[in-house]
Amino acid sequence: MLAGLKEGQEKMSKSDPDSAIFMEDTREDVTRKIKKSYCPPGVEKGNPVLDYCKSIIFPSFGHMTVEKKPEFGGAKDYSTYEELAADFVGEQLHPSELKPAVTNALNDLLQPVRDHFENDPYAKNLLT
Repeated sequence: MLAGLKEGQEKMSKSDPDSAIFMEDTREDVTRKIKKSYCPPGVEKGNPVLDYCKSIIFPSFGHMTVEKKPEFGGAKDYSTYEELAADFVGEQLHPSELKPAVTNALNDLLQPVRDHFENDPYAKNLLT
């Protein structure tokens, strides 16, 4: 079970739609939820954004690219969660850099699901 996206939520809650990313979320939903999510600089424990990285993004892609401004080193590709977490805890990676990367990765993972529910009449009917 993943942590909820809000501060102090030990787990996601279906009763609070902003506490988690759901399979049927639009790109805009994911962007809004991750942008508002709890992600204190330098804190790994209880950080839901890092939890998504560790539990979903790295197992799915095997790496993660974070776009940074050129004056902060430009794009960086992380090959392990531990490398990403070390940079985050050491404050070499800021939430304002991490959150867009997480948003992009989650949207990439969800797009085939969105396409399925949009293009398959039976699946589309299940959402209504």
